Amino acid sequence: MDRCKTVTSDDMGAVLTCTGYRSYQVHFSEGDLRQSVFYGPIRKDILEQGFESFEPFNRVNNRIEWRVDGTGKPYAAILRWFIENVGENGVPDEKSLGQVLVISRVAQPNDRMGCVVGYVDALANPQSNELARAVADKYATSFACMEQEALWHGRRGDKAADATHSWPGEETETEVEQ
Repeated sequence: MDRCKTVTSDDMGAVLTCTGYRSYQVHFSEGDLRQSVFYGPIRKDILEQGFESFEPFNRVNNRIEWRVDGTGKPYAAILRWFIENVGENGVPDEKSLGQVLVISRVAQPNDRMGCVVGYVDALANPQSNELARAVADKYATSFACMEQEALWHGRRGDKAADATHSWPGEETETEVEQ
């Protein structure tokens, strides 16, 4: 996070813009001990209202693997997430910690759309990095953000928690009740 600029922050979390690959920035946000990451020149409404994460508390690793085409343009990013599942004692512990490789579509200047395209349980799949790369290479460039649902690939163990997301224009439970 040393190559990041704070956009906003409060007691519940922060929004940061970080140096990424070449001119493609990393957009990091945290709220209620859950994190979300978008990549590239993403639409403003997605940055302000979009959030992709996991149900339990979580945190991201600081190393991003960028998938780059023949012209040097990044089309996907792979990032390891640590899922802080509740353990036997009712609190997160090392034994209950999950690890998920999250594969994301990198937003491009012509479409400004980026999102998660797939998940790989890093603990349940011995060749998880290779599987994540294959998912990125097959799905990232044609994935329709906000229309398609990101799927799990390979085996999914009990430490790979359910993913969550919210998009601009989606109603929240509070809005529906009013």
